[in-house]
Amino acid sequence: MTRPSKLRDLGDDELRQRARELSEELFNLRFQGAMGVAKNPARLREAKRDLARVQTLLRERALGLRRG
Repeated sequence: MTRPSKLRDLGDDELRQRARELSEELFNLRFQGAMGVAKNPARLREAKRDLARVQTLLRERALGLRRG
């Protein structure tokens, strides 16, 4: 799990890169789940929440609510 305070220290480009990485990880985890070879099913939930945190921070910055 990524802490929001650590995410706030990242720049916009780094956050976008982290969002891409998490999206790819989610795809792979879903694929593994469908194939029945998921090593850690709880990681799917963690990755979803981490992606939501990153997207929330990006949206806050886009709206000017918070600057990081």
